[in-house]
Amino acid sequence: MRLLARTLSVVFHPLLILTYILVVLLLMDPFLFGIGRLADLEGRILLLRVFISTFFIPAFAVAMLTFLGLASSIELPDREDRYGPYIVTGIFYLWMFRNFLNNPNIPDIYTSFVLGAVVGLFLAFLINIFSKISAHAVGMGGLIAMVIILIQNSDYQVFIVHWPGVGGIQINLVAILLISIFLAGLVGTLRLYLKAHQPMDIFGGYMVGFTAQLIAARILLF
Repeated sequence: MRLLARTLSVVFHPLLILTYILVVLLLMDPFLFGIGRLADLEGRILLLRVFISTFFIPAFAVAMLTFLGLASSIELPDREDRYGPYIVTGIFYLWMFRNFLNNPNIPDIYTSFVLGAVVGLFLAFLINIFSKISAHAVGMGGLIAMVIILIQNSDYQVFIVHWPGVGGIQINLVAILLISIFLAGLVGTLRLYLKAHQPMDIFGGYMVGFTAQLIAARILLF
């Protein structure tokens, strides 16, 4: 059970949320990014660019901090272990936001999601000085807000995904929202099961992630 909990904690790691929501946007309407479809070279390059900037490099930085003895474990069990990773990750997220801002090939809604992630990171950094807020909960709270914002701003409440060998699969954004809420609850429960956080760390994380995305949307979309 602990192995399953740790595996799912990696699969739904907060650093992967921007990559997951980008996949949803590319499947829903790739023309928002000036791309014909996700499988096109431009789509794969964009996806790889976001994955490297928002997950691979920050994760590598955490590994290096652990190797150098500046963090006790790659899982960052203590508050003090998280200061450096929060700062490094925030810098890369802020850099990506600056590059996406006013980029005609990046829709405002995705730029807003990146800004929301930046706001969430720095809020989590400040709160972490006093309490070990759950970064996983921040990510999942942000994901729920992203899907809600997407529902409010999208012309496609239902879209078709063409899967090789299966054909067209109809996907509803409301169903994605319900799945996101379920996953948020699952991830929070698993973090409690692993004794990585207290309940207030989880609830606070949900609130920070959700609120950060609303702040970003208010700045860029509304």
